[in-house]
Amino acid sequence: MLTPMDIHNKEFRRSFRGYNEEEVDEFLDKVMEDYEMLYRENAELKERINIMNEKLQSYINMETTLNNTLIVAQNTAEELKRNAEKEAQLIIQNAHQTAEKILEQANQEVVKIRMELERYRKQLNIFKAKFKALLEAQLEAILSIDEKELLPDGEEVEDVTENAQ
Repeated sequence: MLTPMDIHNKEFRRSFRGYNEEEVDEFLDKVMEDYEMLYRENAELKERINIMNEKLQSYINMETTLNNTLIVAQNTAEELKRNAEKEAQLIIQNAHQTAEKILEQANQEVVKIRMELERYRKQLNIFKAKFKALLEAQLEAILSIDEKELLPDGEEVEDVTENAQ
């Protein structure tokens, strides 16, 4: 690529019928100035492009990092959700097991109380039967006493068995 100095230092050979040297030099000076300005502008633009490319790369890296972070956060959230669901299932399962144990204990207690109630009923029936037998024995003993032995001189007593029944 030509530099502004190359244009400035360029010498042309002279010929018999050549161009006006002064006009050519003026034109070349003007071309050199414009070219120098374009050359500097081009260098500045290249530098800006390099800076922009570095910034772009930085932003691309940042975007990649953010995407990776987002993916990690999503995975972590999903894992936390799965763990919470598992924990909830375990809590529910434990609650069901505890409820079943409580029901089983309550059923056993009900069976125990019913058996005890039945035992008390039997004892009550036995007591009633024995008490009835005792009362009947006492009644027979009372009735078997000779009525006449207890009564003074010729009094009569009503029949007690009819009134007792």
